[in-house]
Formats: sequence, C-alpha cells, structure tokens
Amino acid sequence: MTRRFLLAALLGVVPALAADLPTVDQIIDHYVEATGGKAAYEKIHSEHVTGTLDFAAMGIKGKIERWAAEPSQYYATLDIAGIGKTEMGYTDGVAWEKSAVLGVRVKSGDELAQAVREATMHATMNWKRLYEKGETVGVESIDGEDCYKVLLTPREGKPETMYFQKKSGLAVKSTTVAASQMGDVPVEVIVSNYKDFGGIKVPAKTVQKAAGQEFSITIENVEYDAKAPA
Repeated sequence: MTRRFLLAALLGVVPALAADLPTVDQIIDHYVEATGGKAAYEKIHSEHVTGTLDFAAMGIKGKIERWAAEPSQYYATLDIAGIGKTEMGYTDGVAWEKSAVLGVRVKSGDELAQAVREATMHATMNWKRLYEKGETVGVESIDGEDCYKVLLTPREGKPETMYFQKKSGLAVKSTTVAASQMGDVPVEVIVSNYKDFGGIKVPAKTVQKAAGQEFSITIENVEYDAKAPA
C-alpha cells in the first residue's frame, strides 16, 4: 500500500517539474541579454570573423575567415598549408562549396536547408524563422553547471539540441546529425571562452567532434558592419 501511494506521489510531481521549466523564448531571451542585449544585436547588419583551426591529433592547422550579411548571406574560407583552400557560401537561394581536394559542388536538400540556418544573421535570437518548433526538454549538468536542454526542430533537416547554462544564460553545447556529401554525420559542438567583440559576447573557442575526428576553432577578431567583398 505504501508503495502505491509513493508511486502516485511521484507521478503527481512529474507534471509539476515539467511545468517549472522555462519556455524556449525565455531561455533565448536570457541568452540574448547575457551576450549583449537585443538592441546591440539589432545594430549589427554584417560581420567579418577571422581565426584559426587546429586538428591537434593530425598536426594540421589553418586560417579561417568568414563574411556574413543580413538577412542570410555568407562567404567563408579555410586555408590549410599543404592541403589548399576551401571556400563556401550562400546567397540568393544557392549554397555552394569549392574544395581544393573535392572540387566544386552545389548543395541541395537537407544540406541546403542547413546552409540557410548557418547563414542567417543572429540565428539564435531569430530561431522562430528557422525552426518549426522548440521545446525545453529537461536539465542536464555540463562541466558541473546545470543547463537547460532545448530541442529545436527545423522545417527541413534533423533536430538540433542546444544547452544553455541556467545561471549565466550562455549557450555551451549543441548536438545534431549534420547532412554532408558523405551522408549523415552526428556532430557535437562545445563552445566556451566568451569574449566581448564590439558589445557582443562571442564564444572565442569552439570544439567540434564529428565522424571520429575532433578539431578546435579559435576566434581572433570579429568586426561588425565592415564592407564585404563582392
């Protein structure tokens, strides 16, 4: 009898705990405020990012550069000594990639939809433009910090899970299954070392794990509203 009452009590607690979770809008609003505020974001219409990439296990290093402009245009390069230059971009509905190793190709399907999300300025703040729905699905501890776990389902492509620290509001991790020319690839991205660039806090370090490989990106500079090349 006691066990039955205990089970009933626990079942009664579950909806209450779920109700205590903040909405995705509340979590994103906290993130926006923690990284600079909506007004600061709305002043920015383009950006120029430079940094380095490091495949530590393979001893490979490279330079990265990325231009982005509203509403969803971008051009990025990765230059690795001894391997060559890779270029990619999105504009006017076309996503493309030009690799010194694999040549030139135009992306389609889930890869195209993924490129649109990557190209959209202030994508996290404007998540409703890119995702059909968002849900706060729980709380998980990451490096000793409780984080809200947010599931975002795009109109096309695989769902993405993002983790935001409860206290700071900062995004610290995301996971998804990314589309690539080699098929679907599980990807985990961990971001850290937030730095202030022109009034916006940006994670200066990113570690990405995919297909058994791991590499890190270090952002050296972010310049806003710089004139992009043609």
